[in-house]
Amino acid sequence: MLLKTNFKRVLLKLSGEVLSGNLDYGIDPESTQRISKTIKKLHSKNIQVGIVIGGGNIFRGMSVAAKGMDRVPADYMGMLATIMNAVALQSALEKNNCDTRVMSALSITQLAEPYIRRRATRHLEKNRIVIFAGGTGNPYFTTDTAAVLRGIEINSDIIIKATKVDGIYNTDPMKDKNAKKYEKLTFKDVIDRELKVMDLTAFTLCKENNLPIAVLNINKDNTLIDFIDNKKVGTIVY
Repeated sequence: MLLKTNFKRVLLKLSGEVLSGNLDYGIDPESTQRISKTIKKLHSKNIQVGIVIGGGNIFRGMSVAAKGMDRVPADYMGMLATIMNAVALQSALEKNNCDTRVMSALSITQLAEPYIRRRATRHLEKNRIVIFAGGTGNPYFTTDTAAVLRGIEINSDIIIKATKVDGIYNTDPMKDKNAKKYEKLTFKDVIDRELKVMDLTAFTLCKENNLPIAVLNINKDNTLIDFIDNKKVGTIVY
C-alpha cells in the first residue's frame, strides 16, 4: 500500500490531557485556545477535520475501575468527561470563527447532536469541524477505538494521534534518554516490535482497513501543519 500524503479529510485524536495544559486535571482555557488555533490552521488548508477527544484530564474509567469501582459506570462517566471536553473545545473553536458541531454517541441533546454517520459526513462536506464525543457509546471501548471507528465511518485519509509525545519510540523517552524514535513503521513492524501505539482493538481496526496512523506532539508549534506539509515530524504507521 502506498501512503497517500495529500490528505483531504483527517480524524484528529486528541488526548484529554492536552486541554489541561500545566494543570493537574481539568480544562485550561489558555491551552484549549492554543489547540483550537492549531486546528483552525489545519482546517484553513482546505482539509476536512473530524476530532475525537479523550476525557483523561477529567475522569479515567479504567484506572478508577482498577481501584474497585464497577467498570461499566466508570466507563460511562469517562464518556461524559469526553462530552465536557468536546463542548469546551467547540467553544474555543467558535471564538476563532470555526463553524463546529459536537456529535455524541450518548444522547445529550442540550449539548450535542446525536451521532448519525450521514449527518456527520454532510457537516464535513459543508466545511464544518465535527467533534465526536461520548466514545462509542459503549463501555469497555477506549477513545482510541472510538477515533478509529469514526475515522473509518467518515472515510478519513488518516488518524492523527496528537499527544504530548513527538512520535513512537523503541522505549519510553521519558525514562530512557537513548530511546530511538521511528519516522516510519509498517503495521507489521509495530506488532513484531511490540510497540505501544494505541490499544489493540483500535490498532487492529486500522490495520484491517488500511487506515494510516500518525503520532505527533500537538504542543509543539506548527508540528501538525508541518506533518500535513510532508515535513519529517512525528511517526507514521501504514
